[in-house]
Amino acid sequence: MKKILTYVKSYKIATSIALFLMVIELIVELVQPVVMATIIDEGIVNKDINTIVVWGTILLILTILAFAAGIASSFFAAQTSQGVGHDIRSDLFCHVQSFSTLQMQTFSTSSLTTRMTNDVIQIQAFLFTAMRIMLRAPLFIIGGLIMAFTINVKLAIILVIAVPILFTIMFWILFKGVKLFRKVQKKLDSLNSVLRENLLGVRLVKSFNRGKHENERFNMVNKSLMDDNKRALRLMEITMPVVMLGMNISMVLIIWFGAIELNVGGAKTGEIVAIINYATRMMGSFGVFSFLIMNFSRGKASASRITEVLDHQVDETNDENPDDMPSIPKEIRFEKASFTYPNSSVYAVSNLSFKVLFGETIGVIGETGSGKSTLLQLIPRLYPLTAGRIVINDSPIESLRLKALRNQIAMVPQESQLFSGTIAENIAWGNNDASISDIVQAAKDANVHSYIESLPNRYQTIIGQRGVSLSGGQKQRITLARAFVRNPSILLLDDSTSALDADTEANVIETIKKKSCTTLIVSQKISSVMEADKILLLDDGKIVDQGTHGYLLENNQLYKRMYQSQQQGSGI
Repeated sequence: MKKILTYVKSYKIATSIALFLMVIELIVELVQPVVMATIIDEGIVNKDINTIVVWGTILLILTILAFAAGIASSFFAAQTSQGVGHDIRSDLFCHVQSFSTLQMQTFSTSSLTTRMTNDVIQIQAFLFTAMRIMLRAPLFIIGGLIMAFTINVKLAIILVIAVPILFTIMFWILFKGVKLFRKVQKKLDSLNSVLRENLLGVRLVKSFNRGKHENERFNMVNKSLMDDNKRALRLMEITMPVVMLGMNISMVLIIWFGAIELNVGGAKTGEIVAIINYATRMMGSFGVFSFLIMNFSRGKASASRITEVLDHQVDETNDENPDDMPSIPKEIRFEKASFTYPNSSVYAVSNLSFKVLFGETIGVIGETGSGKSTLLQLIPRLYPLTAGRIVINDSPIESLRLKALRNQIAMVPQESQLFSGTIAENIAWGNNDASISDIVQAAKDANVHSYIESLPNRYQTIIGQRGVSLSGGQKQRITLARAFVRNPSILLLDDSTSALDADTEANVIETIKKKSCTTLIVSQKISSVMEADKILLLDDGKIVDQGTHGYLLENNQLYKRMYQSQQQGSGI
C-alpha cells in the first residue's frame, strides 16, 4: 500500500482540499448534538422562543455548510482517486511493456489484465472512501467520545467502555478479510484465464463441439470464485450485527442511567438527548465500518498485487549501453550460441555456429521442435543467451542498445498478430513514418494489394479483433507488408508463408530476394528455402549440416528424406 500512496502526492492539492472539507463536515456533525441540547434545555424546557429561533437558525446554517462541504469534498476526492487510477494503469502498462519475453511468463495474461482493470478499480474505490468516509468515521467516534465527556462524564463512560471492544472485533475482521479478498482476486485471475481462452478459441470450441465441456470448466472456476467471495462477504457481514448489538446495549444503558441521573438532578434532558444522539451517530459510523473494512480489504489485496508487478525488476534496461546498432550490419555471427528455457535442463538450441553476410538469404529448416524459432528469437534478444555469443559487426549484441538493435529488425512471427483498426494502420504499425505510397508499395511486395483494392473501403477497411474476418493467408500477407514497410536491415521470417499457395509464396520470396537486407527464413517447407544462399539444417537444437539446397540434397540423408516426403505429400 505504501507504494500506491506515493501516487497521491501528484494530487496533494485536491487531496488536501477534500480532507479539509471532510473535516468541516465532521466538525458540524460533532457540534450539532450540542446545539440541539441547547435548544432543548434553554429553549424548549424554558419555553424561550427567541432561543429556539436563534439556535435553530445556527443549526440550519451548519447543516447547509456541511452539505456544501460534502458535495465539494466528493468532487476533489473523485479527482484524486481517478487521477491515481489513471497513473497506476499507465505505469503498469509501460512497466509490463519493458518486461523481457521470459519475464512475461511470470504473470499470466489474464492476471495482468485483472491487475490493470479490477485491481486498479479497487484502489480507486479505496482512495475515494478513505477521503470521504474512512477517516471521518473513526474521527467522529473519537470526537464524539470527547464531546460526550464535555456534556456528561458519567453517561460518556458507557460509550468509553463499549467503543474499544467494538474496535477490537472490527480489527480482527479486517485482518481476516485482507487474506480472504486476496484469495478472491486470485480466483478472479483464474476465471479471466478460462474466459479469455474460450473467447479466443471460440471457433475451435464450436468446430469440435466442445461447448458443454467449456461450460463445465467455466462453471467450476466460477463456482470456486463465488464460494470464496461468499466466505469473505459472510465475514464482513458479521460486523454490522455485532456493532448494532453493542451500540444498542450501550444506548439502553445510557437511557437507564440517564433516567436515574435526571431524577436526582445529575443530568439535564438536553444532555441525555445529546449523549443518545452521539451514540446513534457512532452506531452509524460503526455501521459504515463493515463497508469500509470490505473496501480496505479489497484495496489492500489489490495494492499488493499491483505492487508485485511494479516492483518486478525489468531485464530490458540495456538502452544505456554505449554501442549503437550499425546502420548496415555487414555480418552476423553465431559463436557456439546456446539457450535453455527456464525450468528446463534441456537446451532448446546448442552450440550454434554460423555466419551471415549482409544481403544474404539464409534458410533454417528442421523437424518440429528442432529449435528453428528459438534461433530466430535470439537475434532481437527476445531471449538472453545461456552460453556463447551472437556478434554483429564484431560487437556482441549484449553491448548494443536494445532499441537501436530492434529498430534495424523486422520480424514476422508464426502466428499472424493483427490489431483492431484499418488495414492501412496495421501495415503502418511497422513504421510510424510510412506514407500512403509506402504502405501501398509494401502491400504490393507482399502480394496483398489487389485483394485490398477489391474491398469496399480498400485500405481503410476495419479489421476485426485479431483479424478474425480474414483468412490465414490474407493475415500472413498483411503481416509481411508490415515488415516490408519497415525497410529493415535484418528480416526475420518465422514460418510466415505457411498459409500461402505455391504461386503467391514464390512471388513473395522473389520480392524478398530483391530487398536490400539480410534475411533469415524459418520454414517447415523446403520449397520456401530452396533459393536461399545457404540453408541451416537443425536437429534437436543443433546444426547438423549447412549449405545450398543442391549440396544438402546430395550429401545429407535427413534433408533428402524431408524433401522426398514433402514432394510426395504435395503430389509431385
